Amino acid sequence: MIVPRIKQGLTYIFCKYNNKNDEVVKIILNKDEFKIFKKMSEYDKIHSFNLYKRVKHNKVLKKDPLYLKLALLHDCGKENYSLIRRIKKVLIGDKKLENHSELSYEKLKNINLDLAKKAREHHMENLNFKMEIFKKLDNK
Repeated sequence: MIVPRIKQGLTYIFCKYNNKNDEVVKIILNKDEFKIFKKMSEYDKIHSFNLYKRVKHNKVLKKDPLYLKLALLHDCGKENYSLIRRIKKVLIGDKKLENHSELSYEKLKNINLDLAKKAREHHMENLNFKMEIFKKLDNK
């Protein structure tokens, strides 16, 4: 679990989201969903777009448009928290970051209720088969 965390930290520090990816994102998300995506932090857009690519290549999830959208917006409730706050969450916990799934739900519920429900559930245990696949892809 340490290697993925180190990769996350390095991505947060050194990588920049490629705005050319927005052309793909605009095809998947509607206008209101895209507005939420654009407000996400650089790191969360990178993470979400990479997850979208993994979902798109998964033989089960690629057939479900809701999971393609979920890949892009599942962490929209994380706001623009600093690397220090994210490290704190991993090491000792952080109430605001731990509540990001509920914040994602709140941002999405009036735009796409089904998507909002999935965003709320994406860290819960013992969910359906598709969500379990999604969670494994999210944790890579």
